[in-house]
Amino acid sequence: MPRFVLVVALLSALAACTSTSPESRPAVPTPSSAPPPAQQVYVSIGDSYATGFGPSGTGESFAQIVAKQSGLKLVNLACNGATSADLATKPACGSDAGGRTQLDAAVEAVRGKKDGLVTVVIGGNDLAPCAIAQDPLQCATRTVAGIRTNVAATLTKLREAAPDVKIVGLTYPDVFLGAWVNPSFPNGKNIAQLSVTMFQDFNGTIAAEYAKFGAKFADVTNTTGGYSALTELTQDPKYGQIPASVAKVCTLTYFCDRTDVHPTPAGHQAIADAVAAAAR
Repeated sequence: MPRFVLVVALLSALAACTSTSPESRPAVPTPSSAPPPAQQVYVSIGDSYATGFGPSGTGESFAQIVAKQSGLKLVNLACNGATSADLATKPACGSDAGGRTQLDAAVEAVRGKKDGLVTVVIGGNDLAPCAIAQDPLQCATRTVAGIRTNVAATLTKLREAAPDVKIVGLTYPDVFLGAWVNPSFPNGKNIAQLSVTMFQDFNGTIAAEYAKFGAKFADVTNTTGGYSALTELTQDPKYGQIPASVAKVCTLTYFCDRTDVHPTPAGHQAIADAVAAAAR
């Protein structure tokens, strides 16, 4: 007999022994008399990595995986193609947006809460044009400064609304490593080599910004092998002997064969794992 049912039975028996009539017996609580605890909320803001968009349409995103694994109620406000400036200037996506910007809707969802989670994945669409710029590193340096300003503004408002809610910022797999084997890039090896430095600089700068606000940072580039030396080779079944970090990004994203920066299902799972580790 479950413990609760046993306790109810004992209370009922005690009432029968000490009461003179059924009307004088105290009410016995039932499982339905107590309201269920409110489900904690998980707010996801950002770009198509959070929506789950890919070359074949929209599938399960890392945000959905995180929500399932944590038991949190997902409020996904992310929009395909969003830049860091869009968070505060363009309408959010999803049924919970109510016409507000991602930032305003997120602030409303977490205001006054002490528990829950917010993830922010942004900056990829800001940086994407730098891959084909005449001077990619100069472009990235200039762009990262703008991302940093926009992220700081976003975190300021979130912290004002909910000082205790857990916030996890995250970065991306270094998809440009895939240019090593992608025939669309005649200078692909140079792009792959430059991308390592670009992501290291970007991630270090953005991680420091999150830390200022007591937020965690999931370095997805690192957890997906993006900082490994390009001299560490592996035998890939499709591309032959290539750097191990290139082979990994080919598995976790669609960039190598489709020139699409979005994660595969395995990629979304890897990102979800990185978020969960940072949130702990």
